[in-house]
Amino acid sequence: MINTTTNNSPLAEKPQMNNLGIIAGRGVYPRILIQSARDQGVKHIVAVAFRKETDRCIDQLADEVHWIRLGQLQPLLEAVQASQLDAVVMAGQLKPTHLFTVRLDKAMRELLSQLEHRNAHTIFGAVGDQLKQRGIHLQEASLFMESAMPNSGQLAGADPDPREEADIQLGLHVAKTTSQLEIGQTVVVKEGTIIAVEAFEGTDKTIRRAGQLAGKGGVVVKVAKQGHDMRFDIPVIGERTIRMCRKAGISVLALEAKRTILLDRHAVVELASQSGLKLLAIDVERAS
Repeated sequence: MINTTTNNSPLAEKPQMNNLGIIAGRGVYPRILIQSARDQGVKHIVAVAFRKETDRCIDQLADEVHWIRLGQLQPLLEAVQASQLDAVVMAGQLKPTHLFTVRLDKAMRELLSQLEHRNAHTIFGAVGDQLKQRGIHLQEASLFMESAMPNSGQLAGADPDPREEADIQLGLHVAKTTSQLEIGQTVVVKEGTIIAVEAFEGTDKTIRRAGQLAGKGGVVVKVAKQGHDMRFDIPVIGERTIRMCRKAGISVLALEAKRTILLDRHAVVELASQSGLKLLAIDVERAS
C-alpha cells in the first residue's frame, strides 16, 4: 500500500528579502512566483526575460525588466550583477530544442565548450557558478513557492485501485532510475507495462505519446531525480498537463510530495477533479 499520510509541518522560515531577481522562462511560473513573493513581503523584483519566450505580462508584474535574447549569457550576468539583488531564482521553462538552434554569444559558447555533457543540470549549474563568481547566489526554484508543493496525500479523485497502485510502484522505480541518466522525470505505465519514458520532448508530449500507444487507463508518475539540484529543472505540474492527461485517457497522475510544484494549485486540483483524474502526492522514500 502506498503511503499517502498528510504531513502538515510548518514552512521553514526564510530571511527577509527586499530585492529579488527572477530569470524568467516560458509559462505561468514566473507570474505566480512574483505574486507569491509580493505576498510574502518582497519589495523590489527585477526580471531577466527572454524575447519570444517569456510572457510579456512580466513588464507589468516586475519593477524592472531586462529583455535579452536566449543564448546571451553576458547580458544576463551584467543585468543581474548591476541590480544589487538579495537573491536570484530561475523560474519557467526554456524550449530544449533551443540548445541547437539559438545563436550563442561568446560567453555562452565558452561555457558550453567546458561541459562534457549538456543537459539542464550541467548547463544551468554552470550558469549558477558564473553568478556565484560574481557574488550572486542562485536560490532554489521553490523559493516563495512552498505552499504550491503538496505534502503526501490524495489531492483529487478516488484512491488508486490495486492495479493502479502496482503501476505507480513500477513507475516510481523506473522514473528514479531513468532520471539518474538524465533521460527524464516522467514515466507512463499501464497494467505492468512501461508505455513511455520522458526524453527530450518533455512531460506533456510524453503523456500524449502514451495515450496514442496504449489508449485509456495509463498511470503517470513524475519525480525529481535523486540528489536533484532544486535550483532549476524542478518538477512542475500545471493545468496544461492535467488537460493532456484527460486527452490521453490517463487514470492516475502521481507526483513526488514536497518536491513538485503545482502551478496555481487550486485550479490544478479543481481541473483534475472535474476530469475524473486521480491526482496524488507520494512520499517516495516511504513508498520505496
